[in-house]
Amino acid sequence: MSLPTLAGVELAASSPLAAPWPDLVICSGRGAEAVAFWLKKQNPQLRIVFVGTPWSALSRFDLVITTPQYRLAGAPNVLHNLLPVHDVTRERLAAEAARWAPRLGHLPQPFTAVLVGGASGPYRFTADSARRLGREASALARGEGGSLLVTTSARTGAAAAGALQAAIDVPFFLHRWQPDAAGNPFHAMLGLASRIVVTADSISMMAEAVSTAKPVLLFDIEEGVFAMREDPGATRIGWRGRGPGATMFRLLINYAPPRFSRDLRVVHRQLIASGHAQWLGGPPSRAPRQPLEDGLARAVTRIRGLFGL
Repeated sequence: MSLPTLAGVELAASSPLAAPWPDLVICSGRGAEAVAFWLKKQNPQLRIVFVGTPWSALSRFDLVITTPQYRLAGAPNVLHNLLPVHDVTRERLAAEAARWAPRLGHLPQPFTAVLVGGASGPYRFTADSARRLGREASALARGEGGSLLVTTSARTGAAAAGALQAAIDVPFFLHRWQPDAAGNPFHAMLGLASRIVVTADSISMMAEAVSTAKPVLLFDIEEGVFAMREDPGATRIGWRGRGPGATMFRLLINYAPPRFSRDLRVVHRQLIASGHAQWLGGPPSRAPRQPLEDGLARAVTRIRGLFGL
């Protein structure tokens, strides 16, 4: 349980924490809980909205906005969205696609976007995983005479990025993510692509991909006994991972209270059951595509409701 304190705040680098006190705090990350509770002591009328999964009891928050991998219980102050909120809109994709189209005009169409994440909890994205992604994505593009638009992300290691690039054997454009880099083509890739391959470790990129309403293929960054894809007969995730950290995470998923871990398989299961995605290399989905909820609008409505608006 978090205590109301500013002990974890680097005050010299923080905005002033002084009156007038806010009426609303939206926070995420367990370190933010203590600060929110400290502010609540200054203004007892403060509403606290937490995004994700908190460490403290749910009853300490006015609203918790969560997604399925956290496996939180249902409660009047908990909003369960299918996916995280994001900044992908039809207008933004169209504008970015128009801006980048001339720079990518030398590549044959159709385009397949490839969104690359990295290690996540019980799963590891190795150089071998990256090479397999490069081969499988290349085969997709080659089958249509098209090309790949590839972007890495903050969690993509240099070795994996290099292995991925070396394995691609069709025309492609590769953007290697860097912090605060100008000219990130991520939204342009989503706008220009006819389909999207996304590594299944990143719930944020999965959310952004399915919001386009284009065909989305999930890439399993693991294989065999370590695979992200569920064994239909299994009731638990396999306990053994690639290394002590991954093994510990799997044990937490199976045996610890939900707050100690997250289970991405829940998200995969719901995306496939709702017809929004399927596994790359797996059988075609027969599930009808259901309308995709507007998680941002749902969240805003609930927050406004805290103030009677």
